[in-house]
Amino acid sequence: MKATRSSAILEAGVITVAGPLLVFSLYLLLAGHNQPGGGFAGGLVAGIAVLLVWAAGGTTTVRRVLPLRSTVLMGTGLVVAALTGFASFIPGLEFLESGYVEVSIPLVGEVKFVSALLFDIGVYLVVVGMSLGLIKALGEEGEPAEVGR
Repeated sequence: MKATRSSAILEAGVITVAGPLLVFSLYLLLAGHNQPGGGFAGGLVAGIAVLLVWAAGGTTTVRRVLPLRSTVLMGTGLVVAALTGFASFIPGLEFLESGYVEVSIPLVGEVKFVSALLFDIGVYLVVVGMSLGLIKALGEEGEPAEVGR
């Protein structure tokens, strides 16, 4: 089946919207431990950006824009989330209990680093990896996609 070029309007719209969507997904990721959002919501928004890229250019464009394997993203996310949970045992906290460290940064002031952010990053990577894998698998033309590619 011959690939056809998608709409120029769709391509321009995706170029315009994909960047702000990714920035918004990072905002949801970083603000999630104090406000609604977090790794899951941020990952879904990033998945929508990947879906828009697929709609505009197909699977080949998705592979060019995001050349990572979906299994690597999901595996890394699972390891980060699990290690965050087990790391809470080190200071004597319960499994997945959140801890924090306050650091004074010049010109910025006091900044609080919360361990829930590391867990959210793991969840974010899992959701983005799953979205990427689904889009690549369902978007393949012809033969079924190899799992994890």
